[in-house]
Amino acid sequence: MTDRAVVLLSGGLDSATAAAVAARDGFETYGISFSYGQRHAAEIVAAGRVAAHLQMADHKIVPIDLRTFGGSALTADIDVPLDRATEDMAAGIPVTYVPARNTIFLSFALAWAEVLASSDIYIGVNALDYSGYPDCRPEYIESYQVMARLATKSGVEGATQLTIHAPLIALTKAEIITLGVELGVDFALTVSCYNADNLGAACGRCDSCTLRRKGFVEAGVGDPTLYATAS
Repeated sequence: MTDRAVVLLSGGLDSATAAAVAARDGFETYGISFSYGQRHAAEIVAAGRVAAHLQMADHKIVPIDLRTFGGSALTADIDVPLDRATEDMAAGIPVTYVPARNTIFLSFALAWAEVLASSDIYIGVNALDYSGYPDCRPEYIESYQVMARLATKSGVEGATQLTIHAPLIALTKAEIITLGVELGVDFALTVSCYNADNLGAACGRCDSCTLRRKGFVEAGVGDPTLYATAS
């Protein structure tokens, strides 16, 4: 039987590429996405498109209402920063950081992996061209993996030895795009914008749009992003 991997699938550029890497690595992939009270549902729709495009064995959308806590421009009535210079993005943790988001998401992925008898979780975090999030750093992923091996029945009994794969963590956005193109990812299916409209059209002005556009330019790849207005 082909080994299974659970892939955190946001519908964005990075997670789509991480999912393609998992498939390249020989895994049967199981995508997990979250409707967590984020500003728009377009990324969930995009995640479904990506899952179908990559022929995932299953794709689950898990509802969690992180608006219960708020604390982020993505889960509360707080303005998303616009038109920031890239050098300003890594100067501090931005208001688009969702408290404990990757910890929560990885916990759900861990639960599903244990049910699937899977030893592998893929996540598309990146520590270079990113917006300063603390839960995208290598030391966070390494620490979570240690905890996960202690926290599960399968880990304690030795049935599985969980590995959290973060294949993009040391790549620039341009390198991620180049890798995705090599693996056949259709980036036109993805949505990365924090302010996307209901059709998935990007604002072109938030940090995520800025980093995405910069990546396509530096990779020398045509940008297939649908923008709401010329920008």
